[in-house]
Amino acid sequence: MLQLARRMGRAKPSAIMAVAEKAKSLKAAGRDIISFSIGVPNFLPAEHVYAAARDALGKDSGQYGSNRGSDALLDAFLKHIEATGLTGYTRANCSTGIGAKHVLYNLAEALLDEGDTIAYAVPYWTTYADIAEICNAKSLELPCPASQNYKLTPAQLDAALASKPKIFLFNNPNNPTGMVYTKDEISALADVLVKYPDTWIVTDDIYNRMVFDGLGYHNFVHFQPSLRDRVIFVDSLSKTYGMPGWRVGFMVGPELVAKALTTLNSNHITNIPEVVTAAAIAALTGPQDVPTSKNAEFQAKRDQVMAVMNSIPGVICPKPQGAFYVFPDISCAFGKSHDGKKIENDVDLCNLLLEAKGVACVPGSAFGEPRALRISYTCPTAQLPEGLKRFKEFFAELA
Repeated sequence: MLQLARRMGRAKPSAIMAVAEKAKSLKAAGRDIISFSIGVPNFLPAEHVYAAARDALGKDSGQYGSNRGSDALLDAFLKHIEATGLTGYTRANCSTGIGAKHVLYNLAEALLDEGDTIAYAVPYWTTYADIAEICNAKSLELPCPASQNYKLTPAQLDAALASKPKIFLFNNPNNPTGMVYTKDEISALADVLVKYPDTWIVTDDIYNRMVFDGLGYHNFVHFQPSLRDRVIFVDSLSKTYGMPGWRVGFMVGPELVAKALTTLNSNHITNIPEVVTAAAIAALTGPQDVPTSKNAEFQAKRDQVMAVMNSIPGVICPKPQGAFYVFPDISCAFGKSHDGKKIENDVDLCNLLLEAKGVACVPGSAFGEPRALRISYTCPTAQLPEGLKRFKEFFAELA
């Protein structure tokens, strides 16, 4: 009997997309649905990005491109990350992919052998666990509950790295929590990392331009330059420039790793398309007024959401300072009922919230934290107050 490869038994469909599809089907059936589920910025690129794409289309060569990424694209990316203090890198330190998710998958293929361990904090972005499963690697999950503001402590990291995982994967600002590590917190973690030279450090920091309250973005190499030979920084155009569907991801790090990813690209994708490359260059090098204004808009929306979370008895919600998510601990609702239907867990709550109030959220168990749920507040601005009103009503109606 013909069968699929064993790895497909370990692969799981995206839990986030499952919620989105259910919300979409209800909306198609005529329900008034407000979605807090999908992590997309919900704004379009600036006009100069489209203009560059149209111009490239008219000049299309029809030829294959560079497996690493065009020189102009790599130069634009290197200039872009200089603003974060990541300087001194060259094209040889870079590679590209069809979005950051593809870059992360390539990194797993390049760095992990079967049975190797990858360590990361919980809550985590769902794809981390999924990629580890597909690659048949072991996950070392480091619990970071709401009681510690969803942040990894130096003591936790020290204990985890003592077991010598092959990769430490770090996400800052964080999806799903929106938490951002302060300068002192990054410095303290960097002090731990220097003690363990046998572990690669992957920083998935695609929200690095979405930081609020004047907090600023910081990377381990800012505090421990010796980590430069092990730190692999991952970035994307999706969030900053409203380009999730354009699928452009980057990495910068040791030449050895960049070369490995470029080799994988030669077998996987060949290259990022010419028109997409032109749009990406325009986004990176052109006016930055759209991402700047949207960042301010997201901070204001964050404040709206937090005001409601703080007003609901029993809900615990650390204040996020980046990305566009809040991640409230809603376990106070477990064991209660809504309209006679009992809530045993986060999935029950999200299903009832969607059915009763038409509000779609993602259960926290999708991110390894079943006591919470994720709210993405990038919905149209006019919908946000109504969605939050329904959310609060739902909790008030619990018995």
